Amino acid sequence: MEAQNYGNHRKWVPLYHFIAAALVLVFFGASIWRLIKQPSLGQTINLGMAAGLVLVFFYARATALVVQDRVIRLEERLRLRELAGADLTSRIDEFTTDQLIGLRFATDEELPGLARKVIDESITGRDAIKKMVQNWRPDHARA
Repeated sequence: MEAQNYGNHRKWVPLYHFIAAALVLVFFGASIWRLIKQPSLGQTINLGMAAGLVLVFFYARATALVVQDRVIRLEERLRLRELAGADLTSRIDEFTTDQLIGLRFATDEELPGLARKVIDESITGRDAIKKMVQNWRPDHARA
């Protein structure tokens, strides 16, 4: 696998992000078009089904990402308890989910120092924290 870094860490699933998304959106657009051209109860139901499919498509992804974020939050809290000194361990509950998600890419050696900097300087953005990571710890098991 290619070495992971800030520039390439986002996961794209081609069948989901490109093929399935395109099919769902084309079906939704075609349903709108057919309802405009041939208004009927059947076309209205078809548009409702297409809209429902769009909602399921986006909420399925959003739900998976929320669950992933919760798992990352738990994993990083456990990792901080194991790797950080007493001063930082007592502050683990102060970290936001976004901060913990940003920190997940820091190696074990880099994590305590970076975590102190993040919490002391109130750095909150995931991307800002990810950009601060010097030694990238890859995560290939993402949703």
